[in-house]
Amino acid sequence: IQQHQEIHVVMGNEACDLDSTVSALALAYFLAQTSPAPKAAFVPVLNIPRADFALRTETTFLLRERGIPDTSLVFRDEIDLRGLHHAGLLSLTLVDHHVLPGADAALEEAVVEVLDHRPLERARGPPCQVTVEPVGSCATLVTERILQGPPGVLDRTTAALLHGTILLDCINLSPAAGKVTPRDVACVSLLEERFPELPARDAVFGALQAAKFDVTGLTTEQMLRKDLKVLSSDEVVVAISGVFEDLETFLLRPGLLQDLEAFCQARGYAGLVAMTVSFNEHHEPTRKLAVYGAQEPLRSTLCRALEEATAPSLLLRPLPSPWPSVAAYAQGNAVATRKKVLPILRAAL
Repeated sequence: IQQHQEIHVVMGNEACDLDSTVSALALAYFLAQTSPAPKAAFVPVLNIPRADFALRTETTFLLRERGIPDTSLVFRDEIDLRGLHHAGLLSLTLVDHHVLPGADAALEEAVVEVLDHRPLERARGPPCQVTVEPVGSCATLVTERILQGPPGVLDRTTAALLHGTILLDCINLSPAAGKVTPRDVACVSLLEERFPELPARDAVFGALQAAKFDVTGLTTEQMLRKDLKVLSSDEVVVAISGVFEDLETFLLRPGLLQDLEAFCQARGYAGLVAMTVSFNEHHEPTRKLAVYGAQEPLRSTLCRALEEATAPSLLLRPLPSPWPSVAAYAQGNAVATRKKVLPILRAAL
């Protein structure tokens, strides 16, 4: 700010999963390599505090494997985006999301480009460049963008990051998991063609999946924070956590109810939806969810919205819950990921 240096930030969403992280790193690298006489410095920003990075176990694993030290990463609490914007020095490219959360609404004017694979929730006019395509992984859109660029920009490290991310996001390109599209498959094949030394798909996916589901030693609070999205209306804020443990095991964690209460109170959440997923050997998912709310009216509202949803229908079946303030369900529609459930909850709020 003191040197009036323009900064072009490329930033993923606040869950900061592997897709958001790698999409930001790879796209910022590509822009820095290819922008004609750039005035701005291109900076990928991981949209979490540095202290939370250790919880992103699949991301720390892949970056470590590829020799990228966390000292070379920039986290959200290490850059003053509002100050830069206020000084007229910020351009912002959003990857893996296209609507900034309420707390960041002031930064909307700085957004110059969006690359996302969620259904469009709000239109953006020019000059903002918008690419929103229904692919399994945002890294697929970044890969396409890089492959359309000048030859020679894509290096082995970037290719390996993108390759691993698409495989993890698309459950090893398994059609049964309901996430993969022909464009994801094409990008993985193209990366393997260019870099035949990339490790085999099964090995990459197996290692990343094991790292992602490794919750050994995590407290309940860390598990809920590991993969967290937040929805807010004028009245309430609700957390939606991806939980990498079977729901029955999760519900029987010692002191769970006190942990849920403390987690929501500390952050001002009126309620929480925990969505669990596990996979069998054929990469077919089993999904379950739990709705926690200390106040019965909000809990009922969320439960009713999920039970009665038609776009898509979740085919919920109630499961026994050890706690009156937690409703538990098996989810018959196993291809309805959190991406599909978020709009249902948003509409309910």
